[in-house]
Amino acid sequence: MKFAFSSNAFLRHDLLETIRILSSIGYEGIEIMADVPHAFPLHLTDSYIRMIRKAVEDHGLEISNLNAFMHHADGDTYHPSWIEKDRDLRVKRVDYTLRCIDLADMLGVRNISTEPGGPLEEMSREEGLRLFRDGLFAVEDKAREKGVRVLIEPEPGLLIQNSREFLDFFDGLDPEVFGLNFDIGHFFCVNEDPAELVEIMKDYAHHFHLEDIAPSREHHHLMPGHGGIDLSKVLNTIQDSGFDGFVTVELYTYDHAAEEAATDAFEYLMQWEREIGKKPRD
Repeated sequence: MKFAFSSNAFLRHDLLETIRILSSIGYEGIEIMADVPHAFPLHLTDSYIRMIRKAVEDHGLEISNLNAFMHHADGDTYHPSWIEKDRDLRVKRVDYTLRCIDLADMLGVRNISTEPGGPLEEMSREEGLRLFRDGLFAVEDKAREKGVRVLIEPEPGLLIQNSREFLDFFDGLDPEVFGLNFDIGHFFCVNEDPAELVEIMKDYAHHFHLEDIAPSREHHHLMPGHGGIDLSKVLNTIQDSGFDGFVTVELYTYDHAAEEAATDAFEYLMQWEREIGKKPRD
Protein backbone atom coordinates (compact mmCIF):
# COMPACT_ATOMS: atom_id res chain seq x y z
CA MET A 1 0.00 0.00 0.00
CA LYS A 2 1.15 3.52 -0.79
CA PHE A 3 0.23 6.85 0.79
CA ALA A 4 -0.95 10.01 -0.94
CA PHE A 5 -2.49 13.30 0.14
CA SER A 6 -5.42 15.04 -1.51
CA SER A 7 -4.87 18.46 -3.05
CA ASN A 8 -8.34 19.54 -1.90
CA ALA A 9 -6.79 20.69 1.39
CA PHE A 10 -4.49 23.08 -0.51
CA LEU A 11 -7.09 25.57 -1.71
CA ARG A 12 -4.73 28.44 -0.87
CA HIS A 13 -1.92 26.98 -3.02
CA ASP A 14 -1.72 26.37 -6.74
CA LEU A 15 -1.43 22.79 -7.90
CA LEU A 16 2.21 22.89 -8.95
CA GLU A 17 3.24 24.25 -5.54
CA THR A 18 1.09 21.60 -3.84
CA ILE A 19 2.91 18.88 -5.77
CA ARG A 20 6.25 20.25 -4.56
CA ILE A 21 5.13 20.47 -0.94
CA LEU A 22 3.73 16.94 -0.78
CA SER A 23 6.86 15.51 -2.36
CA SER A 24 9.05 17.35 0.15
CA ILE A 25 7.02 15.91 3.04
CA GLY A 26 7.58 12.38 1.74
CA TYR A 27 4.30 11.26 0.19
CA GLU A 28 4.43 8.84 -2.71
CA GLY A 29 1.33 10.25 -4.37
CA ILE A 30 -1.09 13.13 -4.77
CA GLU A 31 -4.81 13.04 -5.38
CA ILE A 32 -5.67 15.90 -7.72
CA MET A 33 -8.93 17.78 -7.26
CA ALA A 34 -10.65 18.21 -10.63
CA ASP A 35 -12.16 21.51 -9.55
CA VAL A 36 -11.14 25.09 -8.89
CA PRO A 37 -8.51 26.16 -8.03
CA HIS A 38 -6.52 23.12 -9.18
CA ALA A 39 -7.66 21.14 -12.21
CA PHE A 40 -11.17 21.92 -13.41
CA PRO A 41 -11.05 20.42 -16.92
CA LEU A 42 -12.65 23.36 -18.74
CA HIS A 43 -10.00 25.71 -17.32
CA LEU A 44 -6.96 23.67 -18.33
CA THR A 45 -4.84 24.16 -21.43
CA ASP A 46 -2.86 21.35 -23.01
CA SER A 47 0.35 23.09 -21.99
CA TYR A 48 -0.71 23.27 -18.34
CA ILE A 49 -1.67 19.60 -18.35
CA ARG A 50 1.85 18.85 -19.59
CA MET A 51 3.21 21.01 -16.76
CA ILE A 52 1.25 18.98 -14.23
CA ARG A 53 2.61 15.73 -15.62
CA LYS A 54 6.15 17.06 -15.61
CA ALA A 55 5.85 18.38 -12.05
CA VAL A 56 4.54 15.05 -10.80
CA GLU A 57 7.32 13.15 -12.57
CA ASP A 58 10.07 15.59 -11.54
CA HIS A 59 9.06 15.31 -7.89
CA GLY A 60 8.83 11.52 -7.96
CA LEU A 61 5.11 11.31 -7.26
CA GLU A 62 2.26 9.31 -8.70
CA ILE A 63 -1.31 10.58 -9.05
CA SER A 64 -3.36 8.35 -6.78
CA ASN A 65 -6.76 9.47 -8.02
CA LEU A 66 -8.53 12.27 -9.87
CA ASN A 67 -11.16 13.58 -7.47
CA ALA A 68 -14.18 14.36 -9.65
CA PHE A 69 -16.63 14.65 -6.75
CA MET A 70 -16.92 18.39 -6.07
CA HIS A 71 -18.06 20.90 -8.66
CA HIS A 72 -17.45 24.37 -7.22
CA ALA A 73 -16.45 25.79 -10.61
CA ASP A 74 -20.11 26.21 -11.50
CA GLY A 75 -21.99 24.64 -8.61
CA ASP A 76 -21.03 23.49 -5.12
CA THR A 77 -19.81 20.40 -3.31
CA TYR A 78 -22.74 18.26 -4.49
CA HIS A 79 -24.35 20.14 -7.38
CA PRO A 80 -24.84 19.66 -10.21
CA SER A 81 -25.38 16.05 -9.23
CA TRP A 82 -26.23 12.91 -11.17
CA ILE A 83 -29.82 13.06 -9.91
CA GLU A 84 -30.96 16.66 -10.41
CA LYS A 85 -34.59 17.17 -11.35
CA ASP A 86 -33.38 19.51 -14.11
CA ARG A 87 -32.14 17.44 -17.05
CA ASP A 88 -29.70 20.17 -18.14
CA LEU A 89 -27.97 19.99 -14.76
CA ARG A 90 -27.69 16.20 -15.01
CA VAL A 91 -26.14 16.63 -18.45
CA LYS A 92 -23.64 19.06 -16.94
CA ARG A 93 -22.54 16.41 -14.42
CA VAL A 94 -22.19 13.83 -17.18
CA ASP A 95 -20.21 16.23 -19.38
CA TYR A 96 -17.93 17.13 -16.46
CA THR A 97 -17.28 13.45 -15.74
CA LEU A 98 -16.50 12.72 -19.39
CA ARG A 99 -13.99 15.57 -19.36
CA CYS A 100 -12.49 14.20 -16.13
CA ILE A 101 -12.06 10.81 -17.77
CA ASP A 102 -10.21 12.47 -20.64
CA LEU A 103 -8.10 14.45 -18.17
CA ALA A 104 -7.27 11.31 -16.20
CA ASP A 105 -6.16 9.64 -19.41
CA MET A 106 -3.93 12.60 -20.31
CA LEU A 107 -2.39 12.57 -16.81
CA GLY A 108 -1.92 8.82 -16.75
CA VAL A 109 -4.41 8.31 -13.90
CA ARG A 110 -6.26 5.02 -13.85
CA ASN A 111 -9.23 6.02 -11.67
CA ILE A 112 -11.48 8.94 -10.85
CA SER A 113 -13.87 9.22 -7.90
CA THR A 114 -17.39 10.59 -8.06
CA GLU A 115 -20.28 11.32 -5.74
CA PRO A 116 -22.78 8.52 -5.03
CA GLY A 117 -25.62 10.08 -6.99
CA GLY A 118 -25.98 13.22 -4.93
CA PRO A 119 -28.49 14.61 -2.42
CA LEU A 120 -31.90 13.01 -2.77
CA GLU A 121 -34.12 16.06 -3.32
CA GLU A 122 -37.70 16.27 -4.62
CA MET A 123 -37.81 12.69 -5.90
CA SER A 124 -38.22 9.12 -4.74
CA ARG A 125 -35.23 6.94 -3.97
CA GLU A 126 -36.18 4.71 -6.90
CA GLU A 127 -36.07 7.64 -9.31
CA GLY A 128 -32.77 8.80 -7.88
CA LEU A 129 -31.22 5.35 -8.35
CA ARG A 130 -32.52 5.19 -11.91
CA LEU A 131 -31.11 8.60 -12.81
CA PHE A 132 -27.75 7.77 -11.25
CA ARG A 133 -27.53 4.51 -13.16
CA ASP A 134 -28.49 6.26 -16.41
CA GLY A 135 -25.77 8.86 -15.81
CA LEU A 136 -23.11 6.23 -15.21
CA PHE A 137 -24.16 4.39 -18.35
CA ALA A 138 -23.62 7.67 -20.24
CA VAL A 139 -19.93 7.73 -19.24
CA GLU A 140 -19.30 3.98 -19.37
CA ASP A 141 -18.10 3.74 -22.98
CA LYS A 142 -15.62 6.61 -22.59
CA ALA A 143 -14.26 5.16 -19.35
CA ARG A 144 -13.84 1.74 -20.94
CA GLU A 145 -12.16 3.21 -24.02
CA LYS A 146 -9.67 5.19 -21.93
CA GLY A 147 -9.06 2.47 -19.36
CA VAL A 148 -10.16 4.75 -16.51
CA ARG A 149 -12.23 3.23 -13.71
CA VAL A 150 -15.03 5.38 -12.21
CA LEU A 151 -15.15 4.92 -8.42
CA ILE A 152 -18.35 5.62 -6.53
CA GLU A 153 -17.81 7.13 -3.06
CA PRO A 154 -20.65 6.50 -0.58
CA GLU A 155 -21.22 9.46 1.72
CA PRO A 156 -23.55 10.19 4.65
CA GLY A 157 -26.66 12.08 3.60
CA LEU A 158 -26.41 11.27 -0.10
CA LEU A 159 -28.19 8.72 -2.28
CA ILE A 160 -25.81 5.87 -1.42
CA GLN A 161 -24.55 6.07 2.15
CA ASN A 162 -23.44 2.61 3.28
CA SER A 163 -21.97 -0.67 2.07
CA ARG A 164 -25.30 -2.44 1.63
CA GLU A 165 -26.68 0.35 -0.55
CA PHE A 166 -23.48 0.36 -2.58
CA LEU A 167 -23.52 -3.40 -3.15
CA ASP A 168 -27.21 -3.38 -4.10
CA PHE A 169 -26.62 -0.57 -6.58
CA PHE A 170 -23.38 -1.99 -7.98
CA ASP A 171 -25.06 -5.21 -9.07
CA GLY A 172 -25.40 -4.84 -12.83
CA LEU A 173 -22.49 -2.41 -13.28
CA ASP A 174 -19.38 -3.55 -15.13
CA PRO A 175 -16.63 -4.11 -12.48
CA GLU A 176 -14.00 -3.49 -15.15
CA VAL A 177 -15.30 0.08 -15.53
CA PHE A 178 -16.75 0.96 -12.11
CA GLY A 179 -15.69 0.40 -8.53
CA LEU A 180 -15.59 1.78 -4.99
CA ASN A 181 -13.71 4.71 -3.54
CA PHE A 182 -13.59 3.40 0.03
CA ASP A 183 -13.77 6.39 2.37
CA ILE A 184 -12.91 5.08 5.83
CA GLY A 185 -14.51 7.98 7.69
CA HIS A 186 -17.72 7.92 5.68
CA PHE A 187 -18.43 4.30 6.57
CA PHE A 188 -17.69 5.05 10.23
CA CYS A 189 -20.19 7.94 10.11
CA VAL A 190 -23.01 5.56 9.13
CA ASN A 191 -22.24 3.15 11.98
CA GLU A 192 -20.22 0.62 10.02
CA ASP A 193 -16.85 -0.80 11.03
CA PRO A 194 -14.44 0.14 8.24
CA ALA A 195 -11.94 -2.53 9.31
CA GLU A 196 -14.58 -5.25 8.88
CA LEU A 197 -15.64 -3.79 5.54
CA VAL A 198 -12.14 -3.98 4.02
CA GLU A 199 -12.45 -7.73 3.52
CA ILE A 200 -16.09 -7.53 2.40
CA MET A 201 -15.40 -4.78 -0.15
CA LYS A 202 -11.93 -5.83 -1.30
CA ASP A 203 -13.10 -6.85 -4.78
CA TYR A 204 -14.67 -3.40 -5.31
CA ALA A 205 -12.24 -0.99 -3.59
CA HIS A 206 -9.57 0.46 -5.87
CA HIS A 207 -8.66 3.52 -3.80
CA PHE A 208 -9.08 4.58 -0.16
CA HIS A 209 -9.68 7.92 1.51
CA LEU A 210 -8.37 8.19 5.06
CA GLU A 211 -9.36 10.66 7.75
CA ASP A 212 -10.52 10.45 11.35
CA ILE A 213 -14.05 11.18 12.59
CA ALA A 214 -15.21 12.20 16.08
CA PRO A 215 -16.80 9.51 18.30
CA SER A 216 -20.13 11.30 17.71
CA ARG A 217 -19.80 10.12 14.06
CA GLU A 218 -20.49 13.65 12.82
CA HIS A 219 -19.29 13.94 9.22
CA HIS A 220 -16.33 16.26 9.70
CA HIS A 221 -12.84 15.17 8.63
CA LEU A 222 -10.27 15.19 11.45
CA MET A 223 -6.55 14.58 11.63
CA PRO A 224 -5.65 10.88 11.96
CA GLY A 225 -5.52 10.00 15.64
CA HIS A 226 -7.81 12.86 16.67
CA GLY A 227 -11.12 11.01 16.41
CA GLY A 228 -12.87 7.77 17.26
CA ILE A 229 -11.74 5.45 14.46
CA ASP A 230 -9.19 2.74 15.19
CA LEU A 231 -7.19 3.70 12.13
CA SER A 232 -4.29 1.41 13.00
CA LYS A 233 -6.68 -1.54 12.86
CA VAL A 234 -8.07 -0.34 9.53
CA LEU A 235 -4.60 0.13 8.04
CA ASN A 236 -3.52 -3.28 9.32
CA THR A 237 -6.54 -4.85 7.65
CA ILE A 238 -5.84 -3.07 4.35
CA GLN A 239 -2.21 -4.20 4.56
CA ASP A 240 -3.22 -7.80 5.30
CA SER A 241 -5.69 -7.79 2.40
CA GLY A 242 -2.82 -7.44 -0.05
CA PHE A 243 -4.03 -4.10 -1.39
CA ASP A 244 -1.12 -2.49 -3.25
CA GLY A 245 -2.75 0.75 -4.39
CA PHE A 246 -3.09 4.15 -2.74
CA VAL A 247 -4.55 5.23 0.56
CA THR A 248 -5.05 8.99 0.23
CA VAL A 249 -5.36 11.24 3.26
CA GLU A 250 -8.27 13.64 2.68
CA LEU A 251 -8.28 16.64 5.00
CA TYR A 252 -10.04 19.41 3.05
CA THR A 253 -11.24 20.74 6.41
CA TYR A 254 -7.67 21.96 7.09
CA ASP A 255 -7.28 24.38 4.19
CA HIS A 256 -6.19 27.05 6.70
CA ALA A 257 -3.14 24.92 7.62
CA ALA A 258 -2.77 22.45 4.78
CA GLU A 259 0.99 21.93 4.89
CA GLU A 260 0.97 21.38 8.64
CA ALA A 261 -1.93 18.94 8.33
CA ALA A 262 -0.20 17.01 5.56
CA THR A 263 3.01 16.85 7.61
CA ASP A 264 1.27 15.70 10.79
CA ALA A 265 -0.73 13.08 8.88
CA PHE A 266 2.45 11.77 7.26
CA GLU A 267 4.14 11.47 10.64
CA TYR A 268 1.12 9.50 11.89
CA LEU A 269 1.41 7.09 8.96
CA MET A 270 5.16 6.67 9.44
CA GLN A 271 4.55 5.89 13.11
CA TRP A 272 2.08 3.20 12.05
CA GLU A 273 4.70 1.76 9.71
CA ARG A 274 7.24 1.66 12.53
CA GLU A 275 4.75 -0.10 14.79
CA ILE A 276 4.15 -2.89 12.26
CA GLY A 277 7.86 -3.26 11.67
CA LYS A 278 7.93 -1.85 8.17
CA LYS A 279 11.01 0.21 7.41
CA PRO A 280 9.82 3.82 6.97
CA ARG A 281 10.73 5.42 3.66
CA ASP A 282 13.40 8.12 3.64
